[in-house]
Amino acid sequence: MWCKNCNVETNEGVCPICGKITVEDIPVEVYWCKECKTPVVQNVNQADRGICPICGKKTKYMAADLRPVFPEERLLLELLLGKKPHDYIEKSVWAANSRYYIDGESIAISSKTFQTANADYLIKEIEKYKHENSYEAFDKHISNFILANKDRLDYLKDEAFEFVRKTASKFDEEKIVLSFSGGKDSTVTADIVVKALSNPSLVHIFGNTTLEFPSTVAYAERYRGNHSQAIFLTAKNEEQVFYDVCEDIGPPARMMRWCCSMFKTGPITRVINSLYRNQQILTFYGIRKSESVSRSKYNRVEDDAESVKIQQQTVASPIFFWKDIDIWLYMLSENVDFNDAYRLGYDRVGCWCCPNNNQRAQFLSRIYMPEQSKKWRNFLIDFAEKIGKEDAEVYVDTGKWKARQGGNGLRAAGDVKIKFTNCTTEEHAKIYRLVRPFDDELVGMFVPFGRVAPELGKKLLHEVIVLDSRTNVPILSIQPFNQDDYEYAVKIRTMNVQDHDDLQRMVGYQIRKYNACRKCLKCESICRAGAISISEDGYYIDPDKCVHCKMCMTAKYLDGGCTMDKYLRTK
Repeated sequence: MWCKNCNVETNEGVCPICGKITVEDIPVEVYWCKECKTPVVQNVNQADRGICPICGKKTKYMAADLRPVFPEERLLLELLLGKKPHDYIEKSVWAANSRYYIDGESIAISSKTFQTANADYLIKEIEKYKHENSYEAFDKHISNFILANKDRLDYLKDEAFEFVRKTASKFDEEKIVLSFSGGKDSTVTADIVVKALSNPSLVHIFGNTTLEFPSTVAYAERYRGNHSQAIFLTAKNEEQVFYDVCEDIGPPARMMRWCCSMFKTGPITRVINSLYRNQQILTFYGIRKSESVSRSKYNRVEDDAESVKIQQQTVASPIFFWKDIDIWLYMLSENVDFNDAYRLGYDRVGCWCCPNNNQRAQFLSRIYMPEQSKKWRNFLIDFAEKIGKEDAEVYVDTGKWKARQGGNGLRAAGDVKIKFTNCTTEEHAKIYRLVRPFDDELVGMFVPFGRVAPELGKKLLHEVIVLDSRTNVPILSIQPFNQDDYEYAVKIRTMNVQDHDDLQRMVGYQIRKYNACRKCLKCESICRAGAISISEDGYYIDPDKCVHCKMCMTAKYLDGGCTMDKYLRTK
């Protein structure tokens, strides 16, 4: 066994140094049995690798990972390749990304094929032939697949169940949460945890981003109905409209996914806070190492403040080392209901317009969500023209919009620039530009520094003093100010500290928040104490809850002091 957290080898299932669960990451590959027409998942080190467990005949290497192609996607594939409808209906069809395997024979489809496909024609043809489609042959092939991989399934279940029990043993059952997205990974995770703990009454939190596939919302409702004992809660941002935010700060991009904080992590944080306040909880997530480079760096059990998006969580993933094919083996073997989007050919189900979606996913949305796709494309083209792209349609259709960085061309970009002048009459004082009038919301931004004491300031100047939370010594003076170069301004003076520059840097972060806050809810997620709340009324820090940890003003946890700095910064 190996502890990734401590980077040490151990013979125990729990690391003796950090106490985290250890596991052996056993490399596997997928082989093809021509006789049984099924993929076989095998450990690369096992003695009988390359031999089919059903017929005993030799197999050949097929792929590193695989997923089943359901009859609905198979029909679309036939039409896309110019084949007769249902030409492959008796065949065993599998896929890995955009490479398909028809009875073991590989066919690669280029991104350009998906980009240029005639969606309107395909929509009509699918409607014409879908009633003749059948699951009969597909079900037989899946039965073979389950039989051939029985040992693999037994290993996966035993290991995952044991992991769940050991991890959960450190928490009270009422502090265990299941993160439910409506995707296959969270579905399997929920099934494993409920069975492992023999507890159908666990809390499930469904993060409805408002950008879900219609089938995801339908599946969440179906899941809720089929698990009547579960506490099933929906987290949703009712205050923001996705298109309105895109109009203001630009659409999300691969390196600028502001949507995650605003429409997923933030709303989930609010639900968790309403249930647990500042108590530490255990959340089981459907995160897998093989999904992406960034996720491969996670720990299977994670509670580090830099890695966990919602601070009061310890997160754990029972399926961390599973492949796609393992997920499908479990669901199909255990008869677990799942999101119908996978039947259509989506290999990942999240926000339907996510910038991380590939050309194939965009192609599928043009087929199955034509009106939404047209509206999104038209918005992207208008946005591209607004920021000065010469050939806006090419910029959008080739996916270059996904690589956008910063706020170039956007009016909102000016809000994240910290503009100030040094006061000529007072030492250690700076006059900061504000984009709106000085008010109580701005004063409240300084609660993390210490006790805000307006009664100690000069009343004629509307001055507010902030006292250090530990020493009760004044460290900040805040007062509205008139500055010729700025429409609105505030003067902030630091005092009684060794490092004035460091304190002014954090002051600048709060000024940036005040000027640029778009209610992305990131600050709510960072605050362990649940002291920060963001609503239509503004940004509020509860002085009775704030523990003055300053995480919300520390670049280590919030670069630039405000998430908008990353999304709106210009070169």
